[in-house]
Amino acid sequence: MCGIVGLHLRNPELYPKLGELLTRMLREMEDRGPDSAGVSVYGDPTWSPAGSAGISLLGISDDPVSVRAAIAAALPGAAVAVRKLDGTYVVTSDGDLDALVTAARAAYPDAVVAGFGHDVTVLKGVGAPRALAEAWGLAGAQGWQGVGHTRMATESAVTPSGAHPYAVGPDQCLVHNGSFANHATIRRELQRAGMTFDSLNDTEVGARFVAHELEAGHGVHEALTELTRTFDGFYTLLVSNADSFAVVRDAIACKPAVIAETDDWVAMASEFRALAHLPGVENARIWEPEPEVIYHWSRQEVPA
Repeated sequence: MCGIVGLHLRNPELYPKLGELLTRMLREMEDRGPDSAGVSVYGDPTWSPAGSAGISLLGISDDPVSVRAAIAAALPGAAVAVRKLDGTYVVTSDGDLDALVTAARAAYPDAVVAGFGHDVTVLKGVGAPRALAEAWGLAGAQGWQGVGHTRMATESAVTPSGAHPYAVGPDQCLVHNGSFANHATIRRELQRAGMTFDSLNDTEVGARFVAHELEAGHGVHEALTELTRTFDGFYTLLVSNADSFAVVRDAIACKPAVIAETDDWVAMASEFRALAHLPGVENARIWEPEPEVIYHWSRQEVPA
């Protein structure tokens, strides 16, 4: 079942309200996915300070002071900060992103990297989405883009690492409602290409496939076109990075989705009730995305 929400803000005056708007969207989807949830927030000045590199880690039991010391030891000369948001540790540094990821993996080899980049913060956890949003302080977050997911598990265990979003490339994330029928075959192909996986979730296979396509130099539209040619099953996907926001459904559009657009924002959700509170929604263009049509918006575009 699962619930997807996403909000891409065009109007900078709304950036301070991103977390407030995203929290309400996530809460509306709680009954579609009550067992776990996750969000990706782009551009929060506290969680992802301008000019910094950041990484989100799961599966750490140390206190934040110890985590900062362990990672800073491998980054001489760099300023390192650590915040614990419920079960997610958000680590930022004024140094190089690859160096930060390497240092974090060396210090905590058993931890799961939930996300990394210069603009994104990824938070994931088990439990009711409403409670998780409160524990993260999501309503106070700021930024230009947010993606959320509420999970009703049908593939793999109910764990923080099994929650969406899957953010396996720099400033990238993917959320998914549905199932991929041939994910095991594609997983083996990606493993032969050198990829490793953090979970048995079929969604992670889709995320790593898209990340592989982007790393090869393809654009988001090309990557999702290749995904629709490669994956079998029923799905609605929302894929985002620091510059864009994209939605695609399977060939028969089995899983529900609705998109709304104004000059101030673009939003997507599994059901309209998650969009009903957005400012100016009464004047929005609202539609159901067509099968296998890729809808894609970027920060550089000028609203019509």
